[in-house]
Amino acid sequence: MDRIVYDRMAAHDTTHWWYRARREILADYLTREALLPKQARILEIGCGTGHNLPMLARFGEVDAIEIDPAARAFAAERLGKPVGEAPLPALNGVARGAYDLVAVLDVVEHVEDDVAALRGMAEVLKPGGAILVTVPAHPWMWSAHDTVNHHHRRYSKATLGKAIRDAGLDHNGLRYFNSLLFPVAVAARVAGKLTGKDDSDDSPPPAPVNKALETVFRLERHLVGRLPLPPGLSIITLVRRP
Repeated sequence: MDRIVYDRMAAHDTTHWWYRARREILADYLTREALLPKQARILEIGCGTGHNLPMLARFGEVDAIEIDPAARAFAAERLGKPVGEAPLPALNGVARGAYDLVAVLDVVEHVEDDVAALRGMAEVLKPGGAILVTVPAHPWMWSAHDTVNHHHRRYSKATLGKAIRDAGLDHNGLRYFNSLLFPVAVAARVAGKLTGKDDSDDSPPPAPVNKALETVFRLERHLVGRLPLPPGLSIITLVRRP
């Protein structure tokens, strides 16, 4: 990712509506779907500035990997211990068969060979372990945001499902989320392309708007994994060995 993406993440990941609501959605989804053991061993790959680490720590002992040096230092300060730098798909130096959960939250789209990445993650799971995957949805929504984030792709349910199958893995269902605000996002993307203002600035909006968007997005914590949502900006699934 461009340096500015990490800088914005560090500046806004505790206040921006998207980060705040998504963490609660993911926590509820893990509680219902992952069935983790008490004090599970958890590895977040591509943790960025570490903003998800406190949420994941509710479920057990967390380790983390981040390849960007500045973001890794920020995450290590939050985690209270060193953060690794082993890239996907090899994950050199990461213990095999060690983790109950691997979290890759908007990460797989950054990896050129997503099938090899999924296989590499599966190797570090304990028997019965799971990979929590979120990815950006809809290739037709490609924008400057994807370019500055160095995405290789956005996914459809079909393309994500195929990558998981090609890696020899199963999933618990591919579900959209960030669906309630999807029409707003589509309108904004279309307007940006029509006016030539398709930019990557994801700084928080004014405080009242930020709060309203967080409130709407947070409602999905009660729905994701329980009800099939209409198309959304992201796809979520839990991946396991057959």
